[in-house]
Amino acid sequence: MTMPHPSTFIAEAAALLGPRGFTADPDLMAPWLTDWRGRFTGRALAMASPASTAEVAALMRLCSAHRVPVVPQGGNSGMSGGATPDEGGHALLLSLRRMNAIRRLDEENRMVIAEAGVVLQTLHEAADEAGLRFTLTLGGKGSATIGGLVSTNAGGTQVLRHGTMRAAVLGLEAVMADGSVFDTLVPLKKDNRGFDLKQVLIGSEGTMGIVTAATLRLEPRVAGRTVLWAGLASLQDARRFLLHAEAQAGGALEGFEVMPRHSLDAVCAYLPGARAPLAGNHDWHALIELVATSESGAADLAERAENLLASALEAGLIADATIAASETQAEAFWALRDSIAPAERALGPAVQHDVSVPTELMPGFVEAAVPLIEAAWPGTRAVGFGHLGDGNIHFHVIAPPGVHPATWQAGEGKAISAQVHDLVTQWGGSISAEHGIGQLKRDELARLGDPVALAMLRQIKAALDPQGLLNPGKLI
Repeated sequence: MTMPHPSTFIAEAAALLGPRGFTADPDLMAPWLTDWRGRFTGRALAMASPASTAEVAALMRLCSAHRVPVVPQGGNSGMSGGATPDEGGHALLLSLRRMNAIRRLDEENRMVIAEAGVVLQTLHEAADEAGLRFTLTLGGKGSATIGGLVSTNAGGTQVLRHGTMRAAVLGLEAVMADGSVFDTLVPLKKDNRGFDLKQVLIGSEGTMGIVTAATLRLEPRVAGRTVLWAGLASLQDARRFLLHAEAQAGGALEGFEVMPRHSLDAVCAYLPGARAPLAGNHDWHALIELVATSESGAADLAERAENLLASALEAGLIADATIAASETQAEAFWALRDSIAPAERALGPAVQHDVSVPTELMPGFVEAAVPLIEAAWPGTRAVGFGHLGDGNIHFHVIAPPGVHPATWQAGEGKAISAQVHDLVTQWGGSISAEHGIGQLKRDELARLGDPVALAMLRQIKAALDPQGLLNPGKLI
């Protein structure tokens, strides 16, 4: 079969979308062809920026007819290169950023229909104006978009109480590879018409369909919060403190983050004006947030926090603790946690792993993996921190001083990552907790993934995208 010439596709796509919605100008495309971490750079045939689901559908019908691969992209803030085309230059970069409307916000039923290009922070602000909130949050909220968050099943710091993005999605609209539109935006609490097909699209990284809008669950706005900081002797103590906090605070426990002394020291050296919340040296630190969604609950939140810390001190679970005296101090505590990644990067090149193990095994895994990796790779420094309540470990291995960054990362760094992933698999965990597979971990997933699960993924992919047009080279 004779393939249509690319110039024909470009002319037809340009006519379909107009000058605001289509460009082949290399200078206009260049900022979007490299992932934000600078690890992957590709080329594209052109960049499309449709303004509606109808335009996405028409474009996909055109791509299907011309067999043009498509790489969907939201805020280009992903961590695994999942929204970057390859170097072939044959794919169309499909930006969803113009589709940024909040179609409907239903205060009574606590739900919102947001298009794929809506920025997370914008959604937070819209929900807050309505006296509600969208509970998923993360450091990149100023650039991450709803489509990308759905497509990667994003996590963040509030998964402990509210779950990942998957738990927030009530309905979905997506354009399939042939240009047909899958629409389940109207949520039903009971619906037994076969599979819950939206779940196939959530976390599929644009390889099964292009998310264009989502119906999302909203929660009551926080009436009050209290942020605590505790120093601990070990990660095992932190786990015991978490269980204690869950028993004492119940549904008020919104977040529980842990970091070793090394990470806090790195942040204090990196962040202007930063200082440790506690005096003395503690091998581990925990950041805890309690929230209340009613005025009555907010009134005694500080007392509940004090009782929690007092009982934990009495039980010997923590060595010292403090409570943020103001909202400014609470934000300063969170800034320490959110600055770990850039502070560690400032120390030199590193390989960073977004992994998870069963929550009850997280302390044991970190305690076992850190000395093992440091012994196997002399001069490195291994650091584990993250979301203790959901078992998500950000496991960084910092290179020895004086190495050439690119050479080290391509050589020893790659071998270190393989060893970390082997360890995670042995502990019954996942090599990707919340950042997706993309192209960064695709080969590792093929190496370590369950063969039955991988076969099922490939079969679903072949059924939904028989030409292999949707985000080729990613995930599977």
